Amino acid sequence: ADFLAAAKALRAHAAPFSLQARDRQDSGGLRLGLTVTKKVGNAVERNRIRRRLRAAARAVLPQAGKEGFDYVVVARRAALTADFSALTGGLENTIKQVHKTR
Repeated sequence: ADFLAAAKALRAHAAPFSLQARDRQDSGGLRLGLTVTKKVGNAVERNRIRRRLRAAARAVLPQAGKEGFDYVVVARRAALTADFSALTGGLENTIKQVHKTR
């Protein structure tokens, strides 16, 4: 239910992924969800993308994320081969875009 609610909320796009963000209107911590569909690749590739996006989120979300928000990252195939700096930079930029439109 939380994934579906985030899908209807604010969005920002980067080359390797799209970001959806939803303000839960509470004081709880931020939460991260990852979506990597079968269109992206086989199980090994999808898991590698998930690991890379989780590492990028660990690096970016403590500074750029806001408490009480749900962030859902919808991966594209480009996330598999993108530089780690491109992933972290893209995530930081999309979070800024989402919070700027708010």
